Amino acid sequence: MKIETNHNFHLTYCTNIHPGENWDDVFANLKQYIPSLKTRLAPNQPFGIGLRLAEVAARQLLQGNTLTHFQSWLSAQDLYVFTLNGFPYGQFHGQVVKDQVYAPDWLTQERLDYTIQLTNILAELLLDDMEGSISTLPLSYKPWFKGNQLLQASAMESASLQIARVVAQMVRIYAEEGKLLHLDLEPEPDGLIENATEVVDYFHKYLLPIGGADLAKHLGISQNTAEAHLLNHVRICYDTCHFAVEYENPISVFQQFQTAGIQIGKIQISAALQASLADVEQRYLVAERLRQFAESTYLHQVIARKNNHELFRYSDLESALPHLADTNAQQWRIHFHVPIFIRDYQLLQSTQDDIVTVLNLLHQDYTCTHLEIETYTWEVLPQQMKLDLLASIQREYEWVMAVLGMGN
Repeated sequence: MKIETNHNFHLTYCTNIHPGENWDDVFANLKQYIPSLKTRLAPNQPFGIGLRLAEVAARQLLQGNTLTHFQSWLSAQDLYVFTLNGFPYGQFHGQVVKDQVYAPDWLTQERLDYTIQLTNILAELLLDDMEGSISTLPLSYKPWFKGNQLLQASAMESASLQIARVVAQMVRIYAEEGKLLHLDLEPEPDGLIENATEVVDYFHKYLLPIGGADLAKHLGISQNTAEAHLLNHVRICYDTCHFAVEYENPISVFQQFQTAGIQIGKIQISAALQASLADVEQRYLVAERLRQFAESTYLHQVIARKNNHELFRYSDLESALPHLADTNAQQWRIHFHVPIFIRDYQLLQSTQDDIVTVLNLLHQDYTCTHLEIETYTWEVLPQQMKLDLLASIQREYEWVMAVLGMGN
């Protein structure tokens, strides 16, 4: 939905919260939830969709007249698609995902082909008066490289060449159709790029020089022009949960990106879990509470912070919990997307304050207009937190709208 303040935001939720990898299942979920949400939230205006398509659904959508049929449904329902989630390639619900959410990564032809499919789909669906975003993984999964800096550097070079091929397609689409699309890399804990410093280093050491040289050769343009295209078509998906888990100050991150010429293409609005460990006597109770969130489907990376702000990382909540009793950390932050409209979780908190900071920043000089609520963990939340899904999504929208000054 379009929110008109001093900036015109497009607000949606990511449909990755619904199970279903093939197009028939995806479309069934859209028909079940989206019209009802529109009636509740925006009955008299167009309503935006943040569409998640697995590779099989993307391939099916491009077959026959399926895409044309979908466009007709969107038009009839007064709906529009402005952003795609291209991070998970395959199944995302109902089985163990963990580190396989990064596979295939940006070193593979499969990831390139899939993202080109998404680019072509979004170019067809996107309305003429708006830009389109596709979020994607942070190149690869850092633990796969086991600390080998040479292998990591080689991976970043290979990924840059692959991404340059997507940008070439986006440049052609813009030249021929006037539709601006951008690929938004999504840093997260244990991603090959996971924080602001690593993002800036990647752009300036790998993407611009290496991807730029390949794009320049491919399109027959200068290096400077190629780099300008890369900065226009490759942006960052700023997930408020991910950057909060990294203890990164949103104001500082936004300034670092702005100074480096890196744009934020999409804000994913999500909250992480936070546990204060200062009271040693309460740690047993905190551990019992956290154990309810140590589920087996997704990775829930933990970053601990000591009094001197030194950080220590655990690959998953399950492996971190045995260390909670004797850690000298004062706080844990856990990569578990909890509902954004709740701040306190009985001995735990969320990083909701970071969301408020980011949304307030958007009222200033920062130009990202794509906002996507991304609480995808409804089905793996502790049982007492599982509520009616439609009502829960509505509450998330209403909370965001209230923070933006658009409450009912």
